[in-house]
Amino acid sequence: MARTPLRDKLPDFPWDSLAGAKAQAAAHPEGMIDLSVGNPIDPVSPGVQLALANAAGLSGYPQTAGTAELRAAITSAMERRYGITGLGRDAVLPVVGTKEAIASLPSLLGLAGETVVIPTLAYPTYEVGAIMAGATVLSADTPPDFGAAALVFINSPSNPSGAVLGVDELSTIVEWARANDALVASDECYLGLGYNDDRQPVSILDPRVCGGNHDNLLAIHSLSKTANLASYRAGFFAGDPAVVDELIEVRKHAGLIVPGPVQAAMVAALVDDDSETFQRQRYASRRAVLMRALVDAGFRIEHSDAGMYLWATRGEDCRVTVDWLAARGILVAPGDFYGDGGAQFVRVGLNATDEQVTAAAARLSA
Repeated sequence: MARTPLRDKLPDFPWDSLAGAKAQAAAHPEGMIDLSVGNPIDPVSPGVQLALANAAGLSGYPQTAGTAELRAAITSAMERRYGITGLGRDAVLPVVGTKEAIASLPSLLGLAGETVVIPTLAYPTYEVGAIMAGATVLSADTPPDFGAAALVFINSPSNPSGAVLGVDELSTIVEWARANDALVASDECYLGLGYNDDRQPVSILDPRVCGGNHDNLLAIHSLSKTANLASYRAGFFAGDPAVVDELIEVRKHAGLIVPGPVQAAMVAALVDDDSETFQRQRYASRRAVLMRALVDAGFRIEHSDAGMYLWATRGEDCRVTVDWLAARGILVAPGDFYGDGGAQFVRVGLNATDEQVTAAAARLSA
């Protein structure tokens, strides 16, 4: 029987469709300002760079489960920064970037033939991971629509919209998971980037949400956004110890191990709360400038309470909006990348220098 390549089962890579808009934006006399990808542009803190360099001489194989120092740093940071208590060192696991972690999770859990729920407005990798595992994909946002799912991906703060789920909403999802013996994988990559005091992001592991019991719950965290470690490929799982143990065993077989120097760098980033605070302030400043400029240019901003994007609309097809912005040398992501609910929205990144953000605002006002 002829083989069907896996790539033929996957959706088209979304950013390939932006080639025309990218060329148009690049042709702007003052150059392109790329706000289309969540790619950090600010420097890695000196302490993290030094930790990486100091560990560069390590020659042995690193531990799949992470060093004792790294596991301790993860649990401590989760408590200090997000109020997560009762998280043992056997309940965390470093991963080779959270995109890899999300894409591989359904496969590593052996969910072929099972149902995986993804948000109706979703980061594309949730769907890709389910397809790679041979699972059925179901788009839904609330427990009544989850059916008999084995795994539910949730994302708060949301990529792309910046929407934040509250304690009550998250608690309802936790209750459903335990009643149905399902796993909730909560993508919390933007948890440290909240801007609205009335809508601060909350972890699925927060005791107000789960009662201090992490069964059936897995939080996914990244150091790409708050610590600018995208090039390091540094993230981690935290939550149900039984699930973490299962993932460690499978990842050992697959050789999915975070490099030793990167583990050392992660420790430095996790103990440095000041750098995370500073990075949030950077994004908050850029957010304020872009939000004002977009609103003045006739856009409406929805959600966008957290994260590193603005979810903006002019009430027209998102591709028309993409082209309008490209004519001004600004490249953004069309909302239809993320589902039908994004058909009239664009995702505007905060990941540009202060000078570029100021320039983008000036082009919008012109």
